[in-house]
Amino acid sequence: MDFRSLQLFNHLATSLHFGDTAEAMYVSPSTLSRVIQRLEDDLNCTLFKRDNRKVALTHSGHKLLAFSKQALKDWQQLKIDLREDSEALQGEISVFCSVTASQSHLPNMLRQFREQHPGVDIRLITGDPALAIEKVKSKQCDLSIAIYTPDMPTDLHFSALDDVPLVLIAPREWRLTQLNQLDWIRHKVIMPETGPTRRTAYHWFAEHGIRPNVYAYVGGNEAIVSMVALECGVGFVPKVVLDHSSMASAVTQIQVDDIEPYALGLCCLQSKQHEPLIDAFLKLDVR
Repeated sequence: MDFRSLQLFNHLATSLHFGDTAEAMYVSPSTLSRVIQRLEDDLNCTLFKRDNRKVALTHSGHKLLAFSKQALKDWQQLKIDLREDSEALQGEISVFCSVTASQSHLPNMLRQFREQHPGVDIRLITGDPALAIEKVKSKQCDLSIAIYTPDMPTDLHFSALDDVPLVLIAPREWRLTQLNQLDWIRHKVIMPETGPTRRTAYHWFAEHGIRPNVYAYVGGNEAIVSMVALECGVGFVPKVVLDHSSMASAVTQIQVDDIEPYALGLCCLQSKQHEPLIDAFLKLDVR
């Protein structure tokens, strides 16, 4: 018994006419008769009552019809599933982001991507967000969650995800709640070694004619929160970092209305943005 035989049987069981089935299924009447005879021999039963005037299904024929309908349905579904598997994306994609972004923005993206492309393995690399651009340019990762900067290299593609405001934080014990309470000579500042926070903070200081008294330069925004919590000084950090910091309760947020927010997004090489895996990641609906 094979699926072609079941298809011929199914059609004949519906048409109850050897000539009509033979014509519709592109076989000769004699071939159709041999197929039905072979089925009856294999099953050791009679499937059709036939005489010169009509053809009718036997009780055994009705049982085989129920079986064959389900078997052919399952066979078609299997072919569809296997075709989809062969067409589905396969391989590995590497993504770089900060520890904070891996908690705030990445989970929803990964959940969507895994649902849509279960055959793709994702390699996650975390580190200082100031390295996000370099990681992509040096091909240490396929994509990074990065902050847009005016001087972003032209060979990079940037796809916006979110706007992230910067906030000024101070040690809670200092009881500072207003910007005018800060003494920029006495209150020292924690600054990042590199990256957009450093550039944006210095731009804000310059606009306000402030020469910050820098206590230390540190790597990563999370480190700024920690040092502020330890009463080493004040500092600007992305609000999303503060929201996900375990030390948020040890600092106070001071309202600053005129500091530029970040544009956070996915970054990749222009030359790679249309590669199937990267293109699929960029098309995620995460706004």
